Amino acid sequence: MGAEFLTVSIEEEGSGAGGYGKEMSAAFIEAEMALFAQQCREVDIVITTALIPGKVAPQLITEEMVKGMRPGSVIVDLAAEAGGNCAVTKPDAVVVHHGVTVIGFVDLPSRLAPTASQLYGTNLLHLLAEMGGGTAFRIDQENPIVRGAIVVHDGTVLWPPPRIIPPTKPAAAASKPVVAAPKAGGHGAPASSGGKTQAIAMTVAFLVLAVIGAVAPRELVSHLTVFVLACFVGWQVVWNVTPALHTPLMSVTNAISGIILVGGMLQISGPISSPVTILSAVAVLLATINIAGGFLVTQRMLRMFQK
Repeated sequence: MGAEFLTVSIEEEGSGAGGYGKEMSAAFIEAEMALFAQQCREVDIVITTALIPGKVAPQLITEEMVKGMRPGSVIVDLAAEAGGNCAVTKPDAVVVHHGVTVIGFVDLPSRLAPTASQLYGTNLLHLLAEMGGGTAFRIDQENPIVRGAIVVHDGTVLWPPPRIIPPTKPAAAASKPVVAAPKAGGHGAPASSGGKTQAIAMTVAFLVLAVIGAVAPRELVSHLTVFVLACFVGWQVVWNVTPALHTPLMSVTNAISGIILVGGMLQISGPISSPVTILSAVAVLLATINIAGGFLVTQRMLRMFQK
């Protein structure tokens, strides 16, 4: 089984580590260094790039972090020319510390040319091998790799190459769909169970309204009916939405629930001791909290998708 590698680039400009960023608190720097230590234990390759021209590079990888890394791991310190972001970095040298290789070359850009030439030469070698090499060299235009590299052949311009049509997948054999076992309750509850529950709830609601209608004024019954129906419709809307969308759904609905605020303000003009005035004040308070919270949550979610 091959080793699994993960490359992590730690960039730190203006950080409190190493003497920069005096405005950063000690708790922030401590949490920052703890995060770096955790990352070093989990990965095999660490690339540090924290370098401010004219200043000493901040020390981000301590010797203890290096000891905590797995043997065979590699640290590429791109700030070696200014002292390095790693405590064991030696400028313009490669050192092995507790089984971890620390690369501190200060001329990495100039070392890219030989590597790029080697990669390009390897590609040409494989292309020539695909064309038969030195013993059976031939130009096979049926070979999509060779055909894609030909521009002119025997005075004929062959560029661009014809489009390669990907092979179609064979039709999968028809199989019975697997029906997952429904969960007890929640969104995965069986349809029959959900239907029975809704029927019972509606029956109870109508019975309660009938009892209240027998003794209460007509206006109260009318308002109560609208309230019950609104609760039922709202419950159905939220219940049929994916749970992952509950937060954005509720934040938006809260943000546009100003109609409750307007209704409460229209009824709050009566005597202070009146039940209508008290309920209206409570409605205004709760609606204000809903609207403000809805806008705050919505803005927070939108900022998560902004760069």
